[in-house]
Amino acid sequence: MSLPEVFVVDGARTPFLKSRNTPGPFAAADLAVAAGNALLARQPFAPDRLDEVILGCAAPSADEANIGRIAALRMGCGDRVPGWTVMRNCASGMQALDSAMANIQRGRADLVLAGGVDALSRAHLLFSDAMVRWLSQWYAAKSLGQRAALLTRFRPAMLAPVIGLIRGLTDPVIGLNMGQTAENLATRFGITRTQMDFYAMRSHQRTTRAVDEGAFGEIAALTGSDGTLYAEDDGLRRDSSVERLAKLRPVFDRRQGRVTAGNSSQVTDGASWLLLASRRAVDQYGLKPLGCIVDSQWAALDPAQMGLGPVHAATPILQRHGLGLNDLDAWEINEAFATQVIACIEAWASGDYCREQLGLSQALGTLDERKLNVDGGAIAIGHPVGASGARIVLHLLHVLRRQGGGRGMAAICIGGGQGGAMLVETV
Repeated sequence: MSLPEVFVVDGARTPFLKSRNTPGPFAAADLAVAAGNALLARQPFAPDRLDEVILGCAAPSADEANIGRIAALRMGCGDRVPGWTVMRNCASGMQALDSAMANIQRGRADLVLAGGVDALSRAHLLFSDAMVRWLSQWYAAKSLGQRAALLTRFRPAMLAPVIGLIRGLTDPVIGLNMGQTAENLATRFGITRTQMDFYAMRSHQRTTRAVDEGAFGEIAALTGSDGTLYAEDDGLRRDSSVERLAKLRPVFDRRQGRVTAGNSSQVTDGASWLLLASRRAVDQYGLKPLGCIVDSQWAALDPAQMGLGPVHAATPILQRHGLGLNDLDAWEINEAFATQVIACIEAWASGDYCREQLGLSQALGTLDERKLNVDGGAIAIGHPVGASGARIVLHLLHVLRRQGGGRGMAAICIGGGQGGAMLVETV
């Protein structure tokens, strides 16, 4: 039985703003509301006509726990439009789209605003357990003598903060951070530092060309409280070169590693939304969709090899639709690390990997890199964890429309050893 169509009517995102070791100018909800308002303002229906709002977020602040509901209310959707939040690490924004798609296909919704956001520059700084225990005893103390005794046990080292972002990017099961899993892939597939740096340089070059050609029309500019205008992604390095990148030191394995800040995605703040609709809503409001989401897939694998998640998620979709890698017109694979994208390409081209890990009889082939991330990716644009899964789906549709239509795949690796993928086509 064929499922009802799910259309992507429109989408918008904020500029992606690079974290610069200080809290960025916008909270996560501010980013989501700004992009959502820009998107909803150009629709032929009022925000309260939405059936629900779903927002992915990997690191919400304490006062934005259900940030989906907060954004919905602040965007004027009204009290009666449900708003909720999903979290699937790097694919939180894609999970929001998948959840919206499921509700539309089940007939529970006709119009859904779905996307993702994160303000990683504002990730929490935490007290250590020792400091928390000391404070607990301090506030429980009932006399000056008890507090005096506690002061003798206080040590300045207890004030050293625990960096929440580092905790969040470290897998608690295997004890490796995401950069270390990227190093694992470099070793497994023999990927050199030069290959990584070349890939990173190309990402910046492609994004530079795309910016100059006006290829990021989905960006809705932001204005800060001080009047500063933020109109473009600000992590782009137009002067990027293999020679410059080669001067950077490895971050995750300082002695023998190959993964650097330059060939990794950027820590970033940003939001991205897509408006999804049923056929009934398209007809009711006379909407003109960008395209539709044809299929989606989630997969899991060894967390220490998490960067290969796109291979495990996209391959079943290709098989269901009888497609080869290069039968698609465009691909977006989120660039968590240069080596991670290169490893995905190597895995598909490896007969051993395809047989042993994917259950295929032979290698799937070599992905034509001219179809991959044609306008650059997270290395140049940035990776606000909760938003990236939505961004790559939205931009993929814009790329396909620019090329005259067709089908494409958006895929993303997920911390914890998972992968997500979506097949889309223009209409």
